Amino acid sequence: MVEVRGTCGERFEAVREVFAASLEGEDVGASVAVDVGGEAVVDLWGGYADEARAVPWERDTIVNVWSSTKTMSALCALVLADRGELDLDAPVARYWPEFAAEGKGGVLVRHVLSHTAGLPAWTEPMALEDLYDRELATERLAAQKGRAEPGTEAAYHSITQGYLVGEVIRRITGRTHGEFFAEEVAGPLGADFHIGLPAEHDHRVAPVIPPPHVPPRTGPEVIEPNPLVPAEAANTEAWRRAEIPSVGGHGNARSMAAVQSVLACGGEVRGVRLLSAAGCERAREEQFAGPDVALGAPVRWGMGYGLNGGVCSWGGWGGSMVLVDLDKRLTVAYAMNQMLDKGTMGDERALGLVMAAYGALA
Repeated sequence: MVEVRGTCGERFEAVREVFAASLEGEDVGASVAVDVGGEAVVDLWGGYADEARAVPWERDTIVNVWSSTKTMSALCALVLADRGELDLDAPVARYWPEFAAEGKGGVLVRHVLSHTAGLPAWTEPMALEDLYDRELATERLAAQKGRAEPGTEAAYHSITQGYLVGEVIRRITGRTHGEFFAEEVAGPLGADFHIGLPAEHDHRVAPVIPPPHVPPRTGPEVIEPNPLVPAEAANTEAWRRAEIPSVGGHGNARSMAAVQSVLACGGEVRGVRLLSAAGCERAREEQFAGPDVALGAPVRWGMGYGLNGGVCSWGGWGGSMVLVDLDKRLTVAYAMNQMLDKGTMGDERALGLVMAAYGALA
């Protein structure tokens, strides 16, 4: 039997049970965290940090969480907007003049956050190594033509979104996305989450385990990935050092929940205020509702988060996830090394934990 370690409030024992069952099932190593009103009521981890099941998953084990990183990038934009330094309704070109090329002057910051900017992938061929060159990646996005009128079509910007948001942040603050996140978000909150991982943390990283089966992509239109990113790329030193604000974040459930609980708690958590309650509410402003042509599924996009009713959430390739319920002041996060690929909208592991958390609240 796989040992589950950490803390779990008696009321949330169902979360522990679901997590333990997952570790006995499809998971190898993982962590789950639940925060209510700024209090960490669940902080559990277990299993193994390696595919050979020889190295235990420890309290401070971290892992690449793929697109769950997008919630961190979105929060950075919301913080700047709340400070009055970023207008979410302004053209991207106000901050990044070169971006107006090829008729993109009408692309607004909120279009980027809601995957409706028309730049779901690079049109010029990109090598995997090109993702490690921020200047090259952003210059190519600035120079290319959008595929649709801004705001009219949702096409999931799986990798490009982070470079777009990150460049706007850099133009405003003079700091890269990873630097801004570390200094203005993770640092004040004491959160062990990194966009661009320093070498001293390498020994704590659980390598991702590629999914055992990758189903064929389906949907009304298939947008070819460019570049093609194999799961194994996340296990390289080059990937860890690079700041890839859409898919390159490293952390665990505890650190993910620590950051996103700020949004759930009206902008202040554990004595640290990052934005106002009104600034938090901007995350729930619906920007698009309908089919996403890249995901092949209907989606409601807010300001950087997927919306389900009044709940904000998003997950990463293979299964990681973070959910924020502003009404219930609830945050649930899950991070793991065994990737599964059961479709574009994720698998049932995180969903089971979320349902157990809501059951405990009820």
